Parts: sequence; structure tokens; C-alpha cells
Amino acid sequence: MRGALLRGAALAAALLCASLGAQAALFEDDEARRAILDLRQRVETIRTQSAEENAQLRRSLLDLQNQIEQMRGDLARMTGQNEQLTKSLSEMQQRQTEVDTQLKKNEPSKVSIDGREFNADPREKADFDAALGIFRAGQFAQAQTAFADFVKRYPQSGYNASALFWLGNAQYATRNYNEAIANFRSMLSLAPDHAKAPEAVLSIANCQIELKDTRAARRTLEDLTKAYPQSEAAQAGRERLSRLR
Repeated sequence: MRGALLRGAALAAALLCASLGAQAALFEDDEARRAILDLRQRVETIRTQSAEENAQLRRSLLDLQNQIEQMRGDLARMTGQNEQLTKSLSEMQQRQTEVDTQLKKNEPSKVSIDGREFNADPREKADFDAALGIFRAGQFAQAQTAFADFVKRYPQSGYNASALFWLGNAQYATRNYNEAIANFRSMLSLAPDHAKAPEAVLSIANCQIELKDTRAARRTLEDLTKAYPQSEAAQAGRERLSRLR
């Protein structure tokens, strides 16, 4: 009887242990499933976050690429503008050089004639030289016109005393004696110390001789010898004066 009780107790204990073991295993399975589910949730969360971050990164990279392309376009435009500006600047500098060269050509320069120095424009000098060239070529009528035009065109020119002298000589050569006398006197009034002043006085006397005005010619020759006694013209004047007597 006692043995039967012991066996029953042992069987009950075994059943109890088996029941407790089954409950423990069931509890462990639930924990494992919850852990797996939680892990899966975390992985999914990480995966979603990673996808969003990747998408954001891709958008950022795309924006950056667009900005780079825009900057490249801006740089290309700026390079083109700089090239155009450089070209325009070069053209302006070239035009400025041409203008400066032209201005220098038109700038007055110092000239010397008959012992007198003054500034003259290039055109002014060229016109005087041309008129003088016509006179020296023996074209006295044309030289008379050229020198008369010069005096009108350049009333303040430093050439005027010389121009009046050659104008008077051209008029003497064309027998315009009264006009020649007037221009010689204008020359003497303008520049009494001119290198050709003695010749101008002598030329006045020559014109007066041609006009048969001997008395006036004698007075002019006397004035010549007094005003310019050492000049070659005065020596020639003395010889003529002796013949007039």
C-alpha cells in the first residue's frame, strides 16, 4: 500500500514537472517571437529611414549637380562676356591709338623760317610750303593767289610776314606794283625786324621806280640806308640812289 502511494506521488511529481517544463518552453517561444518581431520592426524602421536618407541624399546630390551645371553655365557666360569685353577693350584701345596718332599729326609743331620760330599746324605749314613752291616754279600769278588765300585763311599765322613778302614779290612779278607796295608795307608794319625787311623796303622802291615815282623811290631808298645800313639791300639801295640822282 505504501509503495503504491509512493509511486503515485512520484507520478504526480513527474506530471507536474512536465507541465512546468511545457509552460516554460511556451513562455520562451513567445519571448523569442516578440524579440523577432521587435527585431524585424527595428530592421524595417532602419530600412525605411535608410531609404529616406538615401532619397534625401540623392535629391541633395541632384540639387548639387544642378547647381554645378548652373555655375558652369554662368561661368561660360561670364567667360564669353569677358572675351567680348576684352575684344571691345582692345578695339577701343586701337581706336584710341588711331585718334592719338591723328591728333599728333594735327598738333602744332615748332617751325623756323627767315630766322623766326613759332608753332604752326601741319596744314598751315603745308599750305605755306605749297604756295612758296608755286612761286619758286615761276608761276607768279598762281603764287599771288596762293599767298593771298593763305593770309586770309591764317590771319594769326607766324608765317604771315613771310607770306606777305612773297605775295608782294609775286605781285611785282605780275606788274601789280601798287598792290605789291601795300603788301610790303603790311609786312614791315607786322614785323619791322624781319630778316627780309630790308629787301621789302628795297622792293617798295623798285615798285615806285616802275611807277615812275622817282621822288618817292628816292625817299624810300634813303629810309632803307638809314634803317638797315649794314644790310645787302641797303648797299643795293645806295647804288640805285646814286643812279636816281
